[in-house]
Amino acid sequence: MPQIAQLAETYASQVFWLAIFFGFTFFVIGRHMVPKVMATVELRERQIVDDLAAAEAARKAADAAEATWKVESTRQRGEAHALIAKSKLEAAKHSETRLAAAGKVIDARIAEADARIDAARSSALAELEAVASEAAGDIVTRVAGITVDAGAARAAVKEALHG
Repeated sequence: MPQIAQLAETYASQVFWLAIFFGFTFFVIGRHMVPKVMATVELRERQIVDDLAAAEAARKAADAAEATWKVESTRQRGEAHALIAKSKLEAAKHSETRLAAAGKVIDARIAEADARIDAARSSALAELEAVASEAAGDIVTRVAGITVDAGAARAAVKEALHG
């Protein structure tokens, strides 16, 4: 078979061209492409490390800002509670003052009303005594036929009512 006999002659040529092709490929890839890929990988690693460091710094800054905010919020809340308590106290004092003034006005009105009631009661009692003394004088005149002095009738009615 002639193909097998030619195999030794073409085999050396194929190995030669295979070595040339792989050598050229190794040189192109190994000298030009691999360093560029490695530089890109290193650049990405550096960028990731820098981003992680920046994120950590931002987290620490945010934690510090939050702590500051909490302290300030607590301080402001305390001030607000103090202001509310002060306002409540002032309002209570103002209300007490107004209630005391209103109480004085009401007490004065009650005193006036009591005085009017006492005057009305005295007037009513006086009228009652006058009517009772006239009625007593009329009754004595009709029943006993005796005329009673108005002053004596008034004295007897006073004694009976008050005494």
